[in-house]
Amino acid sequence: MKLLVISFGCQMSTADGAEMARPLRARGFESASGLGDADAVILNTCTVRQHAEDRALSQIGRLKPWKEERPGRLLIVAGCAAERIGAWIEERFPYVDLVVGAKSIEAYPAILDQALKRSFDWARDDAPAWPAAAQEQAGAGAYVTVMRGCNYACTYCIVPAVRGPELYRPFDTVLAEAGAALSAGARELTLLGQTVNSWRDGSGRDFSDLVRAVDALPGVARQRFMSPHPFFLTPKLMRAMADCATVAPHLHLPAQSGSDRMLKAMKRNYTSMSYLAKTETLRTMVPGLALSTDFIVGFPGETEEDFRATLEFASAGDFCTAYCFKYSAREGTAAASAPDPVDETVKDERLARLLELVEANMRRRLDAMVGTRVRVLLEDATDGRTQFHFRARLDEPGVPGTLVDAVVTGRTDTALKARALSLASRPVAVVSLSS
Repeated sequence: MKLLVISFGCQMSTADGAEMARPLRARGFESASGLGDADAVILNTCTVRQHAEDRALSQIGRLKPWKEERPGRLLIVAGCAAERIGAWIEERFPYVDLVVGAKSIEAYPAILDQALKRSFDWARDDAPAWPAAAQEQAGAGAYVTVMRGCNYACTYCIVPAVRGPELYRPFDTVLAEAGAALSAGARELTLLGQTVNSWRDGSGRDFSDLVRAVDALPGVARQRFMSPHPFFLTPKLMRAMADCATVAPHLHLPAQSGSDRMLKAMKRNYTSMSYLAKTETLRTMVPGLALSTDFIVGFPGETEEDFRATLEFASAGDFCTAYCFKYSAREGTAAASAPDPVDETVKDERLARLLELVEANMRRRLDAMVGTRVRVLLEDATDGRTQFHFRARLDEPGVPGTLVDAVVTGRTDTALKARALSLASRPVAVVSLSS
């Protein structure tokens, strides 16, 4: 039996999809090569923006012929859109076997078990034994979820409604999952959470302690975390990032806007200056730090002056790249009913201007890396990720999952070209990406 997992949206969605696959893998399901040979599909949805939700719903519609082609195929729809409009999905797509919202992921194994008993009779006493699940190898990198949900009330964001309040996974559980991923072959771990650096436990440990504990795990070559909140970028966490050799010199820190007026309307609880002050401090502690971010353009009430403040902030922040989006109203959020919506043509024009600036800055930083040394963690024979944000392609094949020292020889529009020095591990000189 074969299983295909399709995930839309962020890294959390991908990690949730992998977690939801485990009960089926324990029943003997192996990875499908594609839809054609899949006996079961888990489709993990996203609802952060309307476009992401629409894509997931279109995919559900396209799965109808697959479901009807062979009796007994299993279709599970899960995630944030399933939480928001699960009843509508069940009515609109009656061939879906199970709809599981994002808030139910902790209870998912029991929910799945009941669904299989009810719909497929897969747990009857006289059923043949399930074959042993194959040991699944991790790729070069692996996600480890450390917390779920969000306690913030950003006015544009639907995540608290569909994910619920913050839930922190136990310290030992996180380390056990991280260790299992390393044992399965992962070299890079990415710690995940909606506000990942707000993680804490009842013993007084906070996220910086978790970062240090992961740093001490045997076999970890590199760690990152997504997506942190600027409020929790504390001096203690900065010190842990500087002290721990495995922490990649890259941080994705969502800003959303460079206008203090917009940040206040978004309820982001920091100013543009406090954000820049923190990142400048971190740059002094982590030499060569590559910083990326998120921006929203066209938030209700955004004026040309507000937008110019974002452009100035994007230049001052010296970001290696930024993910830029037009504001998308989400039903039930405070901003959805806010006055002074921005015209779509204005949103499009502002997004184009912001992307032009971001892409120019990215090309400048890529050019600055030519001639420097990087360390590439190979995800296949020639392509991988450097310790900084950028991806790289080597001039000769190596072994996936290994770290390769290389010299940057050129670039594409978004990535590096590099010449491999050696497949052996050796110290890598610090590369400064400062302007």
